Amino acid sequence: MKKNYKKLLLAFTFLLVLPLTLLASCGKDSGHTVKIGIMGGDTRVWKAVQQRVKKEGVDLQLVQFTDYSQPNNALTNKEVDINAFQNYAFQDNWNKAHHTKIVAIGKTIFSPLTLYSKKVSSLKDLKDGASVAVANDVTNEARGLKLLASAGLIKLKNTALPTPSDITENKKHLKIVPLDAAQTPRALSDEDVAVVNGNFALDSNLSSKDILFKEPTNKASIPYINIISANKSDANNKYYKKVVKAYQTQATKDLLKKLYKGENIPAWDINFNK
Repeated sequence: MKKNYKKLLLAFTFLLVLPLTLLASCGKDSGHTVKIGIMGGDTRVWKAVQQRVKKEGVDLQLVQFTDYSQPNNALTNKEVDINAFQNYAFQDNWNKAHHTKIVAIGKTIFSPLTLYSKKVSSLKDLKDGASVAVANDVTNEARGLKLLASAGLIKLKNTALPTPSDITENKKHLKIVPLDAAQTPRALSDEDVAVVNGNFALDSNLSSKDILFKEPTNKASIPYINIISANKSDANNKYYKKVVKAYQTQATKDLLKKLYKGENIPAWDINFNK
């Protein structure tokens, strides 16, 4: 009888506690893993975001890549859930070339493209026939050529994605040397100047004293705003939106300023239409 009483008491306690446990779990997000593809140099910012979004029930896992051809393939193949490495122009061109449906779900930074040199200290010192390293992927090559045009070194046909064949005027007879974007900082030891993307400049610890010209921040910069991207079918995923919200904070602004000293500009609340 005593044993039966104990069994009944345990059963009653379980039935009493179970609804309370279920009620508590209904009001709390039990957590969800999100894999994000990033470039190596972005880890310090994303580790901070990782800690913030953890409080929102998201286990953000950072998957690092070394070149621009990898993160979108990984996204399409569902090896990552979202990525944060590209700008609007790169994404649009990728979708057209690969017949994918990748969309932006949030802005991150604008990283001005910069012309560096370790051989000359100003544009006017460039000699006739000087060599210029530019990224060889379609989007960044076009952007690099537009930077050279903005600097007054060449003139281009009015086309969205110019190539070296679209140069209409080249007074200094510059030699354009296309390279993988990750190799452009190293090219500074061989070439006269190099157009270097912000993340690779930071990874290579390039000095501001070697800057000859920097991309302006204006309406023409909008295609080059960096973004967080997802497959179109996942664009409204609530966990991915939490990651965007955790990134777009004052804490991220402060960290960007501390780490990059203005080289990476928070883009989500800046008016580029000026």
